[in-house]
Amino acid sequence: MEITSHQNLTTTRGVETSRPTTSYTRLTPPAESSTSISNRSNSINSDDEQQQSQAQRREEQQYQQAVDRQVRELSARDREVRAHEAAHAAVGGRYVTGGPSFTYQRGPNGRFYAIGGEVSIDVSAVPANPQATLDKAETVRRAALAPAQPSPQDLRVAASATQLASRARVEIAIQQREQRLEQQNAGDENNQGLVESNNVPTGFAGYASTGLAEPAREVFDIVA
Repeated sequence: MEITSHQNLTTTRGVETSRPTTSYTRLTPPAESSTSISNRSNSINSDDEQQQSQAQRREEQQYQQAVDRQVRELSARDREVRAHEAAHAAVGGRYVTGGPSFTYQRGPNGRFYAIGGEVSIDVSAVPANPQATLDKAETVRRAALAPAQPSPQDLRVAASATQLASRARVEIAIQQREQRLEQQNAGDENNQGLVESNNVPTGFAGYASTGLAEPAREVFDIVA
């Protein structure tokens, strides 16, 4: 903006005097050229695009980080599940009737990961053989508890195997008691027979044929 000064002549009461007067003229700034406006507009648009690009890159990075994290979690779960079921199968041996079988989930990278699994195992008693049932129950219990972190279902199977083993031990105890009673009864019968043979009269007709007079007393003493 420029300031210009103009001198005006005025007459006062017939006396001609000269008084300088100053007037101010505000000049408008020169209009910007179309090229300058266009450059500024392009600069603004460039800044906006750069900010948008940076925001988009941040979003892409956050998305990729989330994808990588999910893939790591699925991979760890897959390894855990497979090791878990492999432990069941290895210890269960011939009592494993099926599996391992797995439930899968598709990851963000398109791959499938095992997120669950199961192994079928026979927990029934062995008919008429409590000792075999006990051995089986103990194996099943070890198989159920084989993984480092047994699941609630594993613990239920282990509890069932423990109950099966307890019943088998009771049956074994009953069988052993019955066998002892049978042996004792058989021993009592043998002892009774020896006592009766030792009390046979000397003149008994069949006594000479048995030949048990002296040996019978010896056996009786040993048994007694």
